[in-house]
Amino acid sequence: MVKKNIQLGSIKGKVILFGGVYSNLQALEALIAIAENEVVAPEQCFCTGDIVGYCAQPEETVQRFINWGAHSIIGNVELQLRNGDEDCGCDFKAGSRCDNFSKSWYPYAQYLLSENSINWMQSLPDHISFTYPEKKVTLVHGSYDNISEFVFQSTAWEQKENSFLKTNSDVIVAGHCGLPFVDRHQDKLWINPGVIGMPANDGNTHVWYVILDDSDGFSFEFKTLKYDHSKANELMIKNHLPKEYAKTLITGFWDNMEILPEQERLWKGKPLDKLIH
Repeated sequence: MVKKNIQLGSIKGKVILFGGVYSNLQALEALIAIAENEVVAPEQCFCTGDIVGYCAQPEETVQRFINWGAHSIIGNVELQLRNGDEDCGCDFKAGSRCDNFSKSWYPYAQYLLSENSINWMQSLPDHISFTYPEKKVTLVHGSYDNISEFVFQSTAWEQKENSFLKTNSDVIVAGHCGLPFVDRHQDKLWINPGVIGMPANDGNTHVWYVILDDSDGFSFEFKTLKYDHSKANELMIKNHLPKEYAKTLITGFWDNMEILPEQERLWKGKPLDKLIH
């Protein structure tokens, strides 16, 4: 399949990067408020995909995102939904806890999403690129070649390098794995801003995003986002979604670490601000 790549040209001013809204309307509303407070226009806000996911308000979240006007590339969840597929395409191991949970939240989202929302997903690009400042930045979901590839900080650079080569980029902004991190190699930079729909297994209810700033060249900062996690939790329970994921919103800990490499397993409960800079 031919990829849809959008080239935006040069961008100036603050930029917000985030991923994995996961049908968490409360988190999205909190991020929109941050953007307004930071005076970052919607067209300078970029999502790495998976706007739909584990939480209770898929339709409301997609429609709020559309009305906001921010950019997003397609995540594996949107890809599966727009294709009418029967699973989330997350590449969870068959029979794993995550795979079993997806058999609950994915059909729930599929049932609630409107034709308008599905049609909007048809418009989402595979990748977005822009220059900021004098660095080519490209958004991917998992990696350039594999939308569902789990790429972590501990993932070998050789595995990440292909995305730089295929896009001729200086900076890759990726999603999918659920954890914020940065990895540097010579003059190349791989940034995962984290997700806003679920905590990062650090024992905190806040979630993560990144702000790019060009006021003194190219700089980035990981930021935490607080939102009404209690309401998001209550809505998941009310709608009979996996109680294990609902609990994660309250505890800040993942139900399991099946997808994580050993290094990232050791991050559990540790302050990520000391690990991702």
